[in-house]
This record gives sequence, structure tokens and C-alpha cells, in this order.
Amino acid sequence: MVWLVPVVGSCEETPSSDTDRKQSSWTQFRGDFGQGVSDQIGLPVDWSEKKNIVWKVPIPGQGWSSPVVQGSQIWMTTAVNSAKSLRVVCVDFESGKIVHNVEVFRIDHPGKIHAKNGHASPTPVIVDDQVFVHFGAHGTACVTTEGKIVWKKQLPYFHHHGPAASPIYVGNKLFLSCDGFNGPFYDKRNRPDADTAPFIVALDRETGDIVWKHSRPGRHSYATSLLIDVDGVSQIISPAADRVTSYDAQTGEPIWWVTYKGYSLIPRPVFGNGLVYICTGYETASLLAIKPSGRGDVTSTHVAWKSNRGIPFTPSPVLVEDELFLVSDAGIASCLDAQSGKLHWKERLGGNFSASPIAADGRIYFLSESGTAIVIRQSTQFEKLAVNDLSGRTFASPAVVGTALIVRSDSSLYRIEETAME
Repeated sequence: MVWLVPVVGSCEETPSSDTDRKQSSWTQFRGDFGQGVSDQIGLPVDWSEKKNIVWKVPIPGQGWSSPVVQGSQIWMTTAVNSAKSLRVVCVDFESGKIVHNVEVFRIDHPGKIHAKNGHASPTPVIVDDQVFVHFGAHGTACVTTEGKIVWKKQLPYFHHHGPAASPIYVGNKLFLSCDGFNGPFYDKRNRPDADTAPFIVALDRETGDIVWKHSRPGRHSYATSLLIDVDGVSQIISPAADRVTSYDAQTGEPIWWVTYKGYSLIPRPVFGNGLVYICTGYETASLLAIKPSGRGDVTSTHVAWKSNRGIPFTPSPVLVEDELFLVSDAGIASCLDAQSGKLHWKERLGGNFSASPIAADGRIYFLSESGTAIVIRQSTQFEKLAVNDLSGRTFASPAVVGTALIVRSDSSLYRIEETAME
């Protein structure tokens, strides 16, 4: 038996009333279950800067972390003062007012990163009254929902393109994948801080102390892991350069792995129908459907199918029932049969994409880098429902809260809802 594991303290049941819907949560990257799927209904289809906007609030600094929500609080990270001040910001869901703006780390020399990245890209995790924030090699911290810092931890490694992989919460531990460089790459330069091999680590929730830490092979990578349960064993599915590995969540020891050629992975895995779906990264991306029941190297035995058509480098897939929906970085959307990999349809949406799509209310929501959201029907036949434009750039993935979408641009946070007055 295989199950997906939600964040502890998140909503697991379908809400029974409109009041319950507004209290629903979105507590980690891609929601409580980490896959970008919501069971909420009544979400907006059409919006613009002048339509269906409950509020729009400026967010100081720059950050691509996705908003996470619990109760009346919306949390995200940001970098201000040329990324020397790394902060966590809390916005009130009802009013849009900023209620906490806390400096977590001050970095004198944050360093150069990829032009499409920022120094505040990993998404926080909310667990009960604690918010866990991660800034890659700049540091990791626990902050209370009252805005008080509980602990801070720095794990030195060379994250090169910048912080990206979001933390996940695993049984009173915070799991981090730190897949940086351990030598020169295309620029052929040697750096004194590039001598740490890629590693995974679990930190104690209460103290930030290291519970276990293991090095692993491979080049640099930036993907967020996924927690699932297989026959009563919690597995951390962690994509990295040249292989995806399943780790025992209690010990960090490898359970199984599949090898491939690829590096700088970004998409988060998705899981369903007894298969884990992995995008393999640069140079040529593939999508692998893997049975998570093996031991050791299962490359030749547990890959159910593989696809090389229109696979994203950055946006994560979204899995709804028997269909996988994808959008490539270049804006090619597709729908595949999740059991066989058969292509149902492929369409050009236009634009470039980094945010991961979400599925809710019988629709798939794609958000381009230029603020354009394309809404399609969740179907094996392509049907476009709406094209909606916001100002600014949009790299962060949206959150679903009750009947609202929470969307972050490069300058603002939006609450988008059909009940809003025009």
C-alpha cells in the first residue's frame, strides 16, 4: 500500500462549509500534500488588475518563494537591501496587511546567482505554530507564527545558482537537500567554498541540531523532495543530478534509486496510482514513471514508462486522477495518461513558465513568467477557459485558500476571488 503524506497539522478532510473552506491551509510548496492539487471549489476563472481582486499588497524586496497559508496568516520570504537582509513576511488573509516582517539573516556578501533566481526562493513550511524558512547556504531558521525566531542554522555549501529547493517536514525533523557544487563547472574557476559534496540533512524541529547528514553522488541540483508512505515505511523521494533516490525518512539511508543523465533539477516529484513521476533536468529533460517498491538500483526493473516530449526543466507536473498535466519552460502544455504515458494532447500556451501549475475545481491553472494565467478544463481534450493578466513577473507558484487564489508577483501579493467587487 502506498500513500502520500501531508504536512503535520494541515487540513486532511474535505471542508463541510464555506466557513471551513476559508480556514483551509496550504502549508508547504504546492500545498499540504506537496502536489499542487486542491479539493476546494468556487475558485475564480477570470481576473485582471481591475476584476476579482480582493486586495493587492506590495511586498518589500525580491523573492520567488511561494506563499503558504494557515488560518489567517500568509507567509513568504524576501530579500532586501541587495539581498543582504533575508526576511520572512506574514500577511493577514482578510485585510492584506503585513503583520510581521522579520529579518532572519544578514549576509554581507550574498554572492552572484542565476539571473532567473533570487536569494529568497525556497518556500517556507508551516507546522502548527512554527514557520520553517530556508535560504540555501545562507541559512535555515524556525520562526513562530508570532514572528519570534526560535533557532537559526547555517550549513555551508556552494549553491551557485542560488537557493532553490524548499524544505519538507518529516516526523519532527526538517529535511533539506543541499546539492551544490564541489568543484568548478562551466566557468572553470576554483572556489574555496566549493569543496563540500552534495548532501542531505535532517534538522531537529525544536533545536535546529543535525539529526543525520549523508553525502550523495551527483552534480548540482535544486529540486524539492516529496514524502510518501510505502508499506508503512516513510520514503523521502529526492531528485538530484544523475539519479533520484528514495531515503528512509527516519535514518536518511537510501532505499532505492534510479539513474539517468541530467543535472540542475528543479521540478518537484508527484505521486499517484502507485507511481512516482520524476523530471530529469538539463540538458534533455525526460519524465520517468517509477514504481517505488524496490531496493537498491532499480533503474532496469522499476521504470514503468518514460517520455521525452515537452518535459519541463522548471515547472513541476500536476497529477489529477489518471492524467498528468505538464507545461514546459517554453510554454508547451500537454496531458498524458498517468498509467501508460500516452499523449492525450499538446498545445502551445505562449510565453515562458517557471511557476508550477495547480489543479482545482475541475481546472488546471498555468501561470507564466509575465503574469499571464491560462485556465483550462481538467480533461483529456484541450479546452481553454480563460486568459488572465496581472502586472509584474510571476515565478512563484500560486496557493489555494478556500475560494481564493493567492498569487505572488515580483512586487505584490494578490488575493483573487470571484466574490470581489469590480
